[in-house]
Amino acid sequence: MDNSHLLTLKNLTVWYMKNKPVLKELSMELGTNEIVGLIGLNGAGKTTLIKTLSGLLDSFRVEDTLWQEKPFMFRDRDFKKNRYVVFAEEHSFSFFTFREYASYVAASYGKELSDVDELVQGFQFEEYTDVLLKELSTGNQKKAYLITAFALKPQLLVLDEPVNGLDFQSTEYLYSRINGYRQYGTVLFSSHILESICLTSDRVLVLEEGRIRKRFTGQEIETDKIREVLKE
Repeated sequence: MDNSHLLTLKNLTVWYMKNKPVLKELSMELGTNEIVGLIGLNGAGKTTLIKTLSGLLDSFRVEDTLWQEKPFMFRDRDFKKNRYVVFAEEHSFSFFTFREYASYVAASYGKELSDVDELVQGFQFEEYTDVLLKELSTGNQKKAYLITAFALKPQLLVLDEPVNGLDFQSTEYLYSRINGYRQYGTVLFSSHILESICLTSDRVLVLEEGRIRKRFTGQEIETDKIREVLKE
């Protein structure tokens, strides 16, 4: 991890109903080549933040947004070409097989996907590569999108509850891939599982009622310390 900023958000407010904001003047920075864990209780706004970064929401206001120190907006082409999101629940391209989906993503981003075979083996996905995504179990669908994400190697990889639905061995492999991602870029991932946060993160952001309530860094990242904040 270095000290430069990849992404900066200042005073982001997001709502579904105008008088009930989900995110409230949230400010955050993501460094270059770091792993940032996002944790919070249900309803804290984790998925809403990820949807906003994905350009899926229109109802927001923000004082400042910077990508590599330059102003941007979430639907800008350059930003979209440099970030990839794996959602907690994903049902798009259900009539594609994994190989068809991966090829489509590669073409969309103008890249050649690397390490696909290694990732397929690591996630124990060999027998499902030519099965329609809609016919896969929830866990195997998640693997298809994770394999594509790690093979794409965007500067910013955003993962929403990536552990959900995975078996033990695939979860362990996921942790190793997240930890190894610093050589390619930055990972922002949400989780309600403290283990996944503490085993992988350089920094942890605790989200509560739409704001970042607490930040943990380095040796401060311990399950007991984070659990106490969540209980308060």
